[in-house]
Order: sequence, then structure tokens, then C-alpha cells
Amino acid sequence: MAEADADSEDAGPEPRTHAIAKPTPRKKNRWRPWLRALHRDFGYLLVGLTFVYALSGLAVNHIEDWNPNFVEWEREHRVAEPLPKDDDAAAAQTVLAALAIDAKPTEIYRTDDDELEILLGERTLTVKLSTGKVDDRGREPRLLLRVANWLHLNRGKKAWTYFADGYAVLLLFLATSGVFMIPGRKGLWGRGAILVALGTAIPIAYVALSGGP
Repeated sequence: MAEADADSEDAGPEPRTHAIAKPTPRKKNRWRPWLRALHRDFGYLLVGLTFVYALSGLAVNHIEDWNPNFVEWEREHRVAEPLPKDDDAAAAQTVLAALAIDAKPTEIYRTDDDELEILLGERTLTVKLSTGKVDDRGREPRLLLRVANWLHLNRGKKAWTYFADGYAVLLLFLATSGVFMIPGRKGLWGRGAILVALGTAIPIAYVALSGGP
């Protein structure tokens, strides 16, 4: 019994256990997941319209270099049959038959004694009556691009104005929501601020350097 007491005295007091305090969990922003979801869904919704406006914008930006709505062409033909010089309608029908054109002319008129103009909508035939030479000039609408330009420039007016306004509003939402989607150093208070400032500086610098409107 004494030995047991001695052993207990040698062992000393039992060590105390200290409870480790758990860190208080950081309160999450419940609005950010909703913002991401809206940004994602509106982004999907606007994919089609964004392609329309982006492609049309590229086309119209270079209107001085090409016709963004039509493909223009010019060809030369020769009619072997003799053409009557005193009957414009008969001469026009002879030319159309020789070129296998079924369209009905919208207008036929003389530009001088030896030259006849035949108008076929987007196509014009200039005929030299004495030689049978035909200058064939026309244009054809560019596939899809003409429609995109028609929408972009709001040629349709009326109802499309509301769609265009809605598209602009949703683009503003995407730009604004994109700024606040990501927290931390990669968000608005870090790298995002630098990129936003750079993107804002580009149009301001261009206006300053070019002299503005």
C-alpha cells in the first residue's frame, strides 16, 4: 500500500487538457451564387444575339473597303444575233433570250442612239446595239450577313427596338455582374480592378489622342 502511494507521488499531478477553440466560420455571401447563376443563364441566352451583333459590327466597321450587304459582280457577254435599233423592247427580248434570263425587265431605256439599258431589279444590262456587246452588272445579298446588318442597324424598327434595348440592358447586367462574381485577389479588389481600369482607359485614351468627335 505504501509502495502504491509512493508511486503515485512520484508520478506527479495529472496533466490538464485544454479545449482548443474552433475558428468561427466565415459568413458566406448568399447572393454571390445567385449572381453567378444569373450571369451564366443570361450569358447562354445572349449567345445568338452576340454573334449577330459582333459579326455585323466587324462587317460594318469596314464599309469603306467592301459592301457588307451585297456581293457585287460584273461580267461581259456578246450577243451574236443582230439587234434591232428602232425597237427597244424587241432588242431587250433578244438579249434576254440569248443570255437565258427569264426575269422581266423593270425598265428599258436608251442612254444614247447606240446604247440600251435593261434594268432587272438588282441587275443591269448595258447593251451596245451595233456590236452586241453586253455589260452585265449586278449584286447578290450576302448569306446571313445582310440579315445580321439589318438587325444590327435596326432597319426593322418597331418591335425590334425593344429586343435591341433588352439586349443592351442584359449586356450591362453581364458586365456589372461579372465584376462582382469572384471574391478575393482575383476579383474586383485585386486583378479585376486592374483589368477594369485598363478596359476603361482604352476608349478614354483613344478619344484624347484622336481629338474626339
